[in-house]
Amino acid sequence: MGRLPGLSVRLKLTLSYAGFLMVAGFLMLGAAWLTGRPGASPDFLLQYVPDAVISTLGALVPGNRAFLLRAYAPAAAIALAFLLLFGLVGGWILAGRMLAPLIRITDATRLATNGSLSHRIHLPGRRDEFRELADAFDTMLERLEAHVGEQRRFAANASHELRTPLTITQTLLDVARNDPNRDSGELVDRLHSINTRAIGLTEALLLLSRADQRSFTRAHVDLSLIAEEATETLLPVAEARGLTVETSGDMASTTGSHALLLQMTTNLVHNAIVHNLPEQGTVWVMTSVRPEAAVLTVENTGETLAPELVSTLVEPFQRGTERIRADHAGVGLGLAIVKSIVQAHDGTLTLTPRPAGGLRVTVLLPAAPHTDT
Repeated sequence: MGRLPGLSVRLKLTLSYAGFLMVAGFLMLGAAWLTGRPGASPDFLLQYVPDAVISTLGALVPGNRAFLLRAYAPAAAIALAFLLLFGLVGGWILAGRMLAPLIRITDATRLATNGSLSHRIHLPGRRDEFRELADAFDTMLERLEAHVGEQRRFAANASHELRTPLTITQTLLDVARNDPNRDSGELVDRLHSINTRAIGLTEALLLLSRADQRSFTRAHVDLSLIAEEATETLLPVAEARGLTVETSGDMASTTGSHALLLQMTTNLVHNAIVHNLPEQGTVWVMTSVRPEAAVLTVENTGETLAPELVSTLVEPFQRGTERIRADHAGVGLGLAIVKSIVQAHDGTLTLTPRPAGGLRVTVLLPAAPHTDT
């Protein structure tokens, strides 16, 4: 945005300081002058000046007003000139010291604009307005750097994940072209499987982007009803794996997108079903209410998980080698989508390994405000 050149803030502050000193000097000198006027008390300036004309050798000395004006005006002018010079020099130095933190913040902003997000201001000293601004700017740079790094890793991982099915498809097509007598039915089945996985990955990426952008309409949602809907949808999958799904809890109202919260719950339940014991496993889906929060908890039996592994599961494409099942590796975005949906609804997501094996996932969302009916 183009702007016309103007005076610097330092010069404006300098002129303000000098102007303030000049006004204060005028008021001080004016008050000293007016103090000695007739009728004023105490008689400060004129107490040593006679009221009438003084006769001297060969001349007459003028009365108090003329004499005082001639004696007082030059001294007042010198004092005001000194105040002006002192105000300009002192104001320039003081303004420079006061604006030094702002200059550092401006330099850091220019570096960030040019793409250097690793720079920090680290402004020393006690807390004041400039230091609060610098600390807030450092925090913003830290979060922005982490976000940009995450986005770069996500873009690289997404490119790799999308390239894999395309490469396999290209290889299968090349083989089919070089071997016309090859069974086309097997080729079609493999291409269909690869294409289905690519579509699922693309849809997951779009859903993740939608959650990150918070482009949805908020409404009152009951997490207990969503939990029931998700478990009913995935019940055949659990039964096919010989798992038991238990749903319990109270009504837990929050505000948000029904579709996104249903996707979040479905991902959690599906993740609990897929990464479970080979047989006789259990999935628990529970809802509860806490002060100012609606809670959804999904637990599952399974293998013992290391805390270091659990902390990485919400990152995009981080499946965890110990948790990949040969029959369903997924696209690595299930919990990443859950994390984005929870953050888009101003909630918190907590993953905890169960001592007996498996995982406990807790979602806290802001409770819906009470409405009088």
